[in-house]
Amino acid sequence: MTTRLNHAAAAPKVIQAMMALEKASRSQGLEPPLLELVKTRASQINRCAFCLDMHTREARAAGETEERLTMLAAWEEATCYTPRERAALSWTESLTLLAATGAPDSAYAAMAAEFSPEEQVALTLAIVTINGWNRFAVGFRAEPARAAT
Repeated sequence: MTTRLNHAAAAPKVIQAMMALEKASRSQGLEPPLLELVKTRASQINRCAFCLDMHTREARAAGETEERLTMLAAWEEATCYTPRERAALSWTESLTLLAATGAPDSAYAAMAAEFSPEEQVALTLAIVTINGWNRFAVGFRAEPARAAT
């Protein structure tokens, strides 16, 4: 894979705006391990190697186990996730695959049962943000940090 464009160097103000979204999504009180599961799952769906590399490392640093990271691609069948995590992962998939899912009422109801209204907005912002990052990294073929070493 060859990097197409260094998007951060090409448009630093755009990346500053994305970083502001990232900072906002991290500062809304949601648990860091939950956020890393959401970011990793969206990155799996979007096939973003750069973000998978980053967020699996950050998940481990936040205390996530190898078993749970390995099982994430099959979270619906796995028993190692809490109801809150399962609701967040369902909402993540619904919004990441929006054209196919239409954000079904069942996914919203599960998420609303586990998250306060403020948390629902914060979770949705986190999903919006990681999907944006995935599109930059996949679109411009950003190279994962571990691949560069």
